[in-house]
Amino acid sequence: MEFFAIFGGIDSSIEIDFFDTLDEVILYQMLVDIKAYEALISPSYLLEAPYRNLLIAVARGDGKLLNIFKRARVNETTGGELLSELADLGILQLEPSREAPPKMHPKHKVKKHLRSYRIQAKARFKVPFFRFWFGFVEPYREEIIQGKTAAFLKNFSQHQDRCAGLSFEQLSNDLLADFFAQNDPLISRGSFWDRHSEYDLLSVTRSGKVILGECKFKGRRVCKNELNKLKEKASNSGISVDIYALFSRNGFSNELRHSKEENLLLFDLEDFKRLQF
Repeated sequence: MEFFAIFGGIDSSIEIDFFDTLDEVILYQMLVDIKAYEALISPSYLLEAPYRNLLIAVARGDGKLLNIFKRARVNETTGGELLSELADLGILQLEPSREAPPKMHPKHKVKKHLRSYRIQAKARFKVPFFRFWFGFVEPYREEIIQGKTAAFLKNFSQHQDRCAGLSFEQLSNDLLADFFAQNDPLISRGSFWDRHSEYDLLSVTRSGKVILGECKFKGRRVCKNELNKLKEKASNSGISVDIYALFSRNGFSNELRHSKEENLLLFDLEDFKRLQF
């Protein structure tokens, strides 16, 4: 899964030795032959402004459109046109917000903290390798070509879990869809965000069940405190949840595994064998 988060989607012109560790592949294959990996970024003008700036902004931010435009230093019109072009190229995809507008009585004034609030879509990479490249490699590409890799390696070491965590979140959504496909298929899925919180996963089944999930790609087991925090967030957002789903790279505490809560689903790495990726 860690390899997929970085090299997922690259073509067969690059041979990766999966018997090596991920760090070894990056250090002794990718960084040594950086030009070969750079050639995978197609069309090549994506490595130039303004495309480069926008793609780095998507890879390093929260995906919300206004934040992307601000980070890339483009206005909304230009940014929207670039995103549309990148979506047509199959580089990015737009995920609409599913947040409902706040209900306001016609005679009531909008609360001060909501006056500047805007419901926004998010931009996401369709290919894991492109997200890795523009999030980690591209900001240091010139240095790497010159053989200076220290800054890249330091940044990657500090933020590697975030890179893998984003792919883990997307695969968790796929796993949940597969899990419910036979008896109660999902009619709505994906992440969810509102003015209160962000959620890795919110799905609705054909029968109307609401599933709220959290994905943890960390080096420790998930404990019941994570479930309690998720319930609190749901309450603040006013989400009526039928089923909670937790996804963990390193399993769950005994308290969670032996929990008698009927509306709780737990998925660990073994469960991801259901998927082909």
